[in-house]
Amino acid sequence: MLAYILRRCVTMAGTLAVISVLIFAIINLPEGNYLTNQIRELMATGEQGSIAKAQFLLAQYSLDRPVWEQYLVWVGLWPGPDGFSGMLQGNFGYSFELDRQVYDVVAEAMWFTIGLNLVVVLFVYLTALPLGALAAVRANTWIDYLAALIGYIGLATPNFLLALVLMYYGNKAVGLPIGGGMAREFIDQPMSLEKFGSIMLHMVAPVVVIGTAGMAGMMRRLRANLLDELGKPYVTTAAAKGVSPTRAVIKYPLRMALNPFIADIGNLLPQLISGSVLVSVVMSLPTIGPVLLSALRSQDIFLSGFILLFVSALTLVGMLISDILLAVVDPRIRLSGKAGGAR
Repeated sequence: MLAYILRRCVTMAGTLAVISVLIFAIINLPEGNYLTNQIRELMATGEQGSIAKAQFLLAQYSLDRPVWEQYLVWVGLWPGPDGFSGMLQGNFGYSFELDRQVYDVVAEAMWFTIGLNLVVVLFVYLTALPLGALAAVRANTWIDYLAALIGYIGLATPNFLLALVLMYYGNKAVGLPIGGGMAREFIDQPMSLEKFGSIMLHMVAPVVVIGTAGMAGMMRRLRANLLDELGKPYVTTAAAKGVSPTRAVIKYPLRMALNPFIADIGNLLPQLISGSVLVSVVMSLPTIGPVLLSALRSQDIFLSGFILLFVSALTLVGMLISDILLAVVDPRIRLSGKAGGAR
């Protein structure tokens, strides 16, 4: 297992290098960047001092060089004005729009983003798996119909609309906080039990809003997969041999039906981050999504490039975790040198 993980890490490093090239090439497809656009606007107004500062920043961050050289300086494989000072050296670049280091901008939103999406993943799995399994075992009963109704509502309701409804009625009925990541009095304060409780309370509405669609889709797919497994001969044989109904479902059919959902872990976290941008805007959540959206609009290439690269790395790590979990859940899967993976 350790040898397999090491091989995968080497492969992931190569994959991430290729992805970084693609990301940098794509964000540079539109003409210019934040600084060159700003220089054009300043030249129209004649502000020479600001033009000189923008031109200095262009040279300081090697944005006046060819694109291939800009990429190598950004990664840290080519010397810039300050020598080798790129991502490999721990320098993630500068956000020209926000006039701050990329690390400082991202660090503020990253922890809340990761925490929120981990809670959303737990919500999705802890609600979808029991409901989907019950709907399959009790097919064509009121439990199945109720689960189907929940699924249809979750899939058909737009996230932003559900956010608005939940913010209004949740606050009116049970006093759920409206938007934000925590109460205002805890902003810029050190972590404490009261601050942690405020953060968790503010997460209730976003978790339900962001996770509902994923929960509904997973629940319906698990029901279909489990119904297919329950109809196979080995389940009938187990029942004929006197295996208890609960054990007959959990021992093999449920484990086999779970394989696609474990494999989905690699894609679930990045999908939640990218898919929650609109919800984050509506609910004023301090996540990374709105920061990425703003950076792409303003062509703030270092900030947008780092966030996209981070999401890509998250996908690769998630795929590794899903492959390892698949090997644990399904004894037919072996992580051998010849297999090269769980898929």
